[in-house]
Amino acid sequence: MRRYTRTLVAAALTTTVVAGTAGWASGSTQQAVSGAPVGAEAWRADGLPDPEGMTADEVAAFFGNVSAARQRELVRAHPSVVGNLDGAPLRLRFEANAKAAGPRYAGQRVLAFDPRGRGQIALVRGDLARARHIAVIVPGSDTDAGNSKPLTDMADALRHAAGDTTAVIAWAGYTTPVGVGLDAATGDLAEVGAERLTRLTDGLAAVGAPAPSLFCHSYGSVVCGLAAHDLKAKDIVVFGSPGMRAGSVAELNTSARVWAAKDPSDWIDRVPNVEFAGLGHGEDPTGAGFGARRVPADDARGHNGYFGAGTRSLRTFAAIARGDVR
Repeated sequence: MRRYTRTLVAAALTTTVVAGTAGWASGSTQQAVSGAPVGAEAWRADGLPDPEGMTADEVAAFFGNVSAARQRELVRAHPSVVGNLDGAPLRLRFEANAKAAGPRYAGQRVLAFDPRGRGQIALVRGDLARARHIAVIVPGSDTDAGNSKPLTDMADALRHAAGDTTAVIAWAGYTTPVGVGLDAATGDLAEVGAERLTRLTDGLAAVGAPAPSLFCHSYGSVVCGLAAHDLKAKDIVVFGSPGMRAGSVAELNTSARVWAAKDPSDWIDRVPNVEFAGLGHGEDPTGAGFGARRVPADDARGHNGYFGAGTRSLRTFAAIARGDVR
């Protein structure tokens, strides 16, 4: 009974802290974007295989069995489908998304683009096709195609610190919460995001890319936690995390190495690590009992400061991405 009472008190405290941090009213409820990409009906009408029903390996096999001329035809006729098919050749996806995403992203390598809702996008820093190492940054709240600069700043910092052998994907590929409201306190959006993140890593594997290191910020760490058991990844690094919806690394059921960072000035430390009646995300990944490897972050500042120039956290992130840390 005492444990139950403590849980109720902690849940109430979670509500109070989140409300005090930004206010429930500051977060609007979001509808997760999922399902087949835009243009799928026209794709199917042309007698092409259902993009929603194909695995990433089946997508790779499909493109491997059509001629180069036919591939170019598909890009011209169905850019919004080809550009979002995990498992399709990278060069085709970049070409297709250059058409679908328009001039706003001219000159950038766009791995995925979905205009629905607030918009989703995945931008690549470096040469993804030739990279020896790949990092994927999974962001938290308020990130979308129209507000991706904080995410791409992280990607640019990591790419610069890790060097030319590492490509970085800035992955705004799921519907994130807006503000710090009920969406941020529950796992609903993260569950859909986990499916999309799993598909991303499946697609990288299908085209022969190295297994990535995932860097999961804030609510993005909830996405990574829910996806962990299915991810084709060598590392899962969480920072500024409210929890991963697991009580320990063992509960994540992953072969990836799990790392965690939290700087002493991060406001996330004021959010109690509980999960009750769908609210909260569970244990603190930086806690001693969780079992994650610790990333030093004492000189980082605030919730968004982990990629700050010269910080120990950024240097360690870069070493993890390069595979220099055993």
